[in-house]
Amino acid sequence: MAVDEGVAPATGSGDAGTVHRLKPNAVGLLGVVFMAVATAAPITAMTGNVPFIVSSGNGVGAPASYLVAMVVLAIFSVGFTAMARHITSTGAFYGFISYGLGRTVGLASGLLATFAYVIFEPALIGIFSSFATSTLKDQTGLHIPWWVFAVLMLGVNALGTWFGISVAEKLLVVLLATEVTVLAAMAVSVLFHGGGPDGFSLDPVNPVNAFKGTSAGLGLFFAFWSWVGFESTAMYGEESRDPKRIIPKATMVSVLGVGVFYVFVSWMAISGVGERNAVRVATDNPLALFFDPTEQYVGHWAVVVMQWLMITGSLACGMAFHNCAARYVYALSREGVLPSLQRTTGRTHPRHGSPHIAGLAQTAVSAVLIGAFWLAGKDPYSGTYVLLAILGTMAILIVQAVCSFAVLAYFRSHHPESRHWFRTLTAPLVGGVAMLAVVVLLVSNMGAAAGPESGALLLRATPWLVACVALGGIGYAQYLKHRTPERYALLGRTVLEETKER
Repeated sequence: MAVDEGVAPATGSGDAGTVHRLKPNAVGLLGVVFMAVATAAPITAMTGNVPFIVSSGNGVGAPASYLVAMVVLAIFSVGFTAMARHITSTGAFYGFISYGLGRTVGLASGLLATFAYVIFEPALIGIFSSFATSTLKDQTGLHIPWWVFAVLMLGVNALGTWFGISVAEKLLVVLLATEVTVLAAMAVSVLFHGGGPDGFSLDPVNPVNAFKGTSAGLGLFFAFWSWVGFESTAMYGEESRDPKRIIPKATMVSVLGVGVFYVFVSWMAISGVGERNAVRVATDNPLALFFDPTEQYVGHWAVVVMQWLMITGSLACGMAFHNCAARYVYALSREGVLPSLQRTTGRTHPRHGSPHIAGLAQTAVSAVLIGAFWLAGKDPYSGTYVLLAILGTMAILIVQAVCSFAVLAYFRSHHPESRHWFRTLTAPLVGGVAMLAVVVLLVSNMGAAAGPESGALLLRATPWLVACVALGGIGYAQYLKHRTPERYALLGRTVLEETKER
């Protein structure tokens, strides 16, 4: 096995010789956790989503909506991690679903997941550029066009993927540590001061209150949205040390760790401004829900730091999604779904073992999308970020639901000896149904979630675009099955010798 050259024998049905592989043993448990948590972008999820949930969703029950979402996602992760102990695939959902529900559904799901991650990066470039422009203007008086920051982030993301996962990991560790620290400082300070004007109350974390408010469905959707990307742990299996042990642990740590943090921070933010004032504050000045208690209980310096960390947090999130997208493109390409891709985006860097060409392709796609939104005169936040995030979230939620049902089928057909009433039956069934329910919440609340872009053509086309990608995958898989069965046989089956399905 020529590991140094980034190449290893392919295994699985329809063995086609060799495939280029990612660098093995490049990242450990904490590295995988950091990559997954970065996609959740804690500071962006808190300062961006919580005020909206409070003002337009379930009011002071926002922390309870995070609690409900954490429980649902933890149940989903039980089945997801059970499958991760048997299969290690850079394609994650693509590989899992291909083994569970067959190659046709697998390819459709793989294309949907790729589609989601590909558009998440330009979405995060939009919010990064918005934060950077407004913060620089507020604190220095300089006005720099948002597209300048967009170009900067495109370059940073491309370089990060080129030099491999270990480089991205080191940068993300620093960025995540700082944003988590400043949010925790605010929350702990409120806690030690005994709460805000109204003291402490358990109402914000009462699960019943997750289903109350102006629009409980909208609040719950935004809570689930705050976790998008946590499942990316599985796609780093090929590059991690002892993936059968690390990936399940990293997934549960990401879900539960992020969940407890979200519940605590959002609860303390609401307590800090006072429960009776929370909805008014979140409506009149959304960021004040976090800036006011931070200023009062920590100091003005922390507010200034928080503003800058909103920029670096969105940068970290965009970088993580760039890595996810590049790995999905690489996973599909190396199997020769299209022969030309196997020789281009299906290759890895001879020294760094990174999907460098797939990363450059992702950068090009992101640049085109950002350019299109710029030409259309869309605001980088309310236009680019919101519209693309809703589109990508719908796609990835559908894939998560399908993956849950794939777990049911996989253990029934491949490992009946490992079947368990909860891990491989009840948990994936409940998780799959819950994910479909979240999709329904999204569809029924898309207009409200899009805010000023509620009438946008892209928003109206979102369900149709998702359906077209899925149907296109099904149709192409059937074409391969009848015209080139040897290529069809490889779909979702390229796992490497030391991490093969077992």
